[in-house]
This record gives sequence, structure tokens and C-alpha cells, in this order.
Amino acid sequence: MLSTIKHKFISLLQLILVLIYILFEELIWEGIARPIYVFIHSLKILHKVEETLHAVNAYVILVIFVVLLALVEALGIYAGILFISGQALLGMSLYISKIPIAAFTFWMFRITEDKLMQFGWFKWIYDWIMKGIDWLKSLDIYQSTMQRIKVTKANVKQTMKRVKEKYFAKESPFVMKIKHLYKTIKDSLRKKA
Repeated sequence: MLSTIKHKFISLLQLILVLIYILFEELIWEGIARPIYVFIHSLKILHKVEETLHAVNAYVILVIFVVLLALVEALGIYAGILFISGQALLGMSLYISKIPIAAFTFWMFRITEDKLMQFGWFKWIYDWIMKGIDWLKSLDIYQSTMQRIKVTKANVKQTMKRVKEKYFAKESPFVMKIKHLYKTIKDSLRKKA
């Protein structure tokens, strides 16, 4: 009895962790932060910043990175507090506004990773985070959830394709009706003028 409750509790905890990770990975990172990261990375002005960062002392890089990371995390926590306290719109707005800072912080991490990994404690924390993510991704519940998401995405994509073909093709009945309605309104307005 006790082992069954313990097993269900562990399964529930794993499910919650998987859902949180998928939420951040699929929706926030892939949908919002990655495009911002790619945009930031493509800016020519930041290529000069990259060169400058490579020349900066590792301790200075560490301080800048930790301050940016702490700011991003503090904004995320405060946004969560606002959301839970009933100020959902403000919390969501704050969370969304922190995403560009997070993308910049991730960009900075990727650019200065070799300097940051010189600190043994930093490398240890990073390695443990990566091991945790690998463990999470190895769980059956993660893999089955990702498979369901993949199937759902494919179904949504197929549905959108059918809707587009049915209603927005050049010669679809829907487009023809809209064109006819537009022409009728346009002719009616010309007659009145």
C-alpha cells in the first residue's frame, strides 16, 4: 500500500517535471526565445561585442553572466508571484518581457562558455543541470508525451493545410464569395457616389 502511494507520488512528480520542461522547451524556448536568440546572434553589432567578450577577463564575464541570470530568474519568479496573486496579465507581460533578456543571456553563455567553464563550481553545476535534463528526457513519460505532442502538431498542421486549401486557395468557393461580395460593395458605393 505504502509503496503504491510512493510510486504514484513519484510518477506524479515526474509528470509535473516533464510538463514544466516541455512547457519551457517547446513553447517558450522554441516558440519565442529561440527566434530572438537567432536574431540577436545575427546582429552585426554583436559580432563586435563577441570579439570584446573574448578579450575580457573570465571573472568579469562570470559577474556579468551571473547578474544577468539572476535578473532573468528574479523577473521570472516575480512574474509567477504576480500571476498567482491574481494579476495574470501583468505577470504574463513581465514574463514575456524577460524573454529577450534571457535570450541575450543564453547568447552570452554560448559565446563565453569556455571562460565560464574555467570555474570548477560553475562547470559542476552546469554538468549536473545537463545530467538532470538527460535523465528527464530518458523517462518513459517524457518520451510518450513528446510522441503525443509530435502527433498533435502533425494533426494541427494537416488541419491548417486543409483549411488553407479549402478556404484560401485562389479559386476556392470561399475566396470567390469574398471577391464577389467585395465587388458588389464596391459597385454599390460607386453608384452612390
